[in-house]
Amino acid sequence: MFFKQRASADGTLSYFYGCGGKGFAVAVDVVAGDEDWFLEEAQKAAVAISFVIDTHIHADHLSGGRALAKLTGAPYCMHESDRDQVQFPIRGLKDGEVLETGNVLTQVLYTPGHTMDGVCLLVSDIRRSTAPWFALTGDTIFVSGVGRPDLGGTPEEMAGRLYESLHQKLLTLPDDLEIFPGHAAGSVCGAGLSGKPSSTIGYEKRWDPYLSMDRETFIRELTTNIPEKPAEMARIVALNLGEAA
Repeated sequence: MFFKQRASADGTLSYFYGCGGKGFAVAVDVVAGDEDWFLEEAQKAAVAISFVIDTHIHADHLSGGRALAKLTGAPYCMHESDRDQVQFPIRGLKDGEVLETGNVLTQVLYTPGHTMDGVCLLVSDIRRSTAPWFALTGDTIFVSGVGRPDLGGTPEEMAGRLYESLHQKLLTLPDDLEIFPGHAAGSVCGAGLSGKPSSTIGYEKRWDPYLSMDRETFIRELTTNIPEKPAEMARIVALNLGEAA
């Protein structure tokens, strides 16, 4: 299995991983303008990009996912609820489904809260174990933070959904499971994010202050400390939905 993390200047983190032995790969949360990097990495690894995934409709940057999917012929994947939102065809991802790319398996976890369409991805290499090796957590959980709750509904409702996604889906995973988030320090998609680009479930349980709060406190604290909205958010979302040229 190969795995690469790509960092942008604004703290956005993208991912490229797959099965080198059988020639399959997955691209996750591609930033517009980075498409050539993914094509070059695929060529270096002698793999075909089988799936292009966005973990949610991004509000802080333009997605390059749809463009990369067109260039490679791979399906552009988002949560199935986005079929009613976007103006272009997608492969709708279902909670619990598994995408196969050779020896590498990617299980979809539906984790609404930051947005209504948020997903996390549990990745396994079956040559190593059928148990997940790591999780790509999008904007659901970061290192030392969690996703902001005001981009996809009323903050209080979304914060409640985020609490449930965290406690019912992610915090039930093994403590030693590595997590790789969608952003690090410099991003406006969460408050107090660390510059460290990865962590583990157990470490975040111990040190992320939001994860030890009860539901009422979590909602209150998360909705009290909301960062400013991303610059040009409306235009970015419209473009990522395919509503504007």
